[in-house]
Amino acid sequence: MPEYAETIAAALGAAAIALLVAEVLYRLLHWLGRRSLLLVELSEHGHRPFQLAGTVFAVQIAIRGNTDYAVGDTWREVLLHLLVLGIIAGAAWLVGAVLLAAEDTALARFRTDVPDNRQARRIKTQVVMLRRVTIAVIVVLSVGAAMMTFPSVRGVGASVLASAGVIGVVAALAAQTVLGNVFAGIQLAFSDAVRLDDVVVVEGEWGRIEELTLSYVVVQIWDDRRLILPTSYFTSKPFQNWTRTRAAVLGTAEFDVDWSVPVQQMREELRRLAEGTELWDGRVCVLQVTEATGGLVRVRALVSAADAPSLWDLRCLVREHLVGWIRDQRPIALPRTRAEVGDANGGFDWQGVRPPVRTGPAPAAEAPDDARVFGGSDDGDARSSTFVGPDEPVDANTPRG
Repeated sequence: MPEYAETIAAALGAAAIALLVAEVLYRLLHWLGRRSLLLVELSEHGHRPFQLAGTVFAVQIAIRGNTDYAVGDTWREVLLHLLVLGIIAGAAWLVGAVLLAAEDTALARFRTDVPDNRQARRIKTQVVMLRRVTIAVIVVLSVGAAMMTFPSVRGVGASVLASAGVIGVVAALAAQTVLGNVFAGIQLAFSDAVRLDDVVVVEGEWGRIEELTLSYVVVQIWDDRRLILPTSYFTSKPFQNWTRTRAAVLGTAEFDVDWSVPVQQMREELRRLAEGTELWDGRVCVLQVTEATGGLVRVRALVSAADAPSLWDLRCLVREHLVGWIRDQRPIALPRTRAEVGDANGGFDWQGVRPPVRTGPAPAAEAPDDARVFGGSDDGDARSSTFVGPDEPVDANTPRG
């Protein structure tokens, strides 16, 4: 009995010393971390796992050194084996905590709550994916190390290795879809094709990338629904990414009106509306006639906003305002259907009207700035140069299409 009491006392003493060392180290890192975010993260993430790993390790050393009287006994072997498993679990937890602290420190350098956060979202996506891979690798390695402590598992190692080829082929065929999604997730993280908080249009739905894992992607649709897609979808099918290079986007509002519509006055009204709302980012405000067929004229208002949600509200505002403006101020421009009764020999006054004959060259007409998408402003000139081929002259006044 005295031997058992001495063993218990040694184990308790070792645990107390380990906990004391862990506490001192925790406070020391906090004190040193006043100027280092990494040390603060290490102390916060690694305190508990270090307590567990250090305490179990100290107890295991104490018991192994104070149980010489019980060498060969079953209880000693079982207890030491359990302590070894605890050390493996604590070490895995500690390694994972250290890696998570390093990743959080890296993420803290990049803010996503600023207007131009494309770089920060790219880094965040990659770090989140690396974190998931890291945790998976640590878990697999720790489980493998724990299982190798069992003699029966080590005994069947040779037969397992001998059949590894056949098992690998079968597993690859069975897990083809799963592995494909895993590799697709890694590819998405480092190809920069899609990032967290990107605004995308996928399967006809407009939404935001809310979560990106190794196996699936969660898209938060504008009406708060969630669209769950496998990661392989984004590597095998086309989709729209509205924030691929920047968050600012363009949008249109189209109107079918009568030929008598005063286009220039409608253009001025659009400009007045855009300048009076905070939804417009000041880049593009253009009104153009894009179609003149079927008895109606199609007028397109093109506006820009700082992000997709603002653009949606701005487009709705433009439609609502211009519809009311046409109805109340220019009712003659409302869509209408005309019918002529009679023939060309009728007595209508307009049938005797002949167009004036032009004797000189047609006067040059310069479109106003808010009537041109490719030109008329710095943003329009930049857009014009973007869509001109390498062998074409860059001239914003050259008609296209």
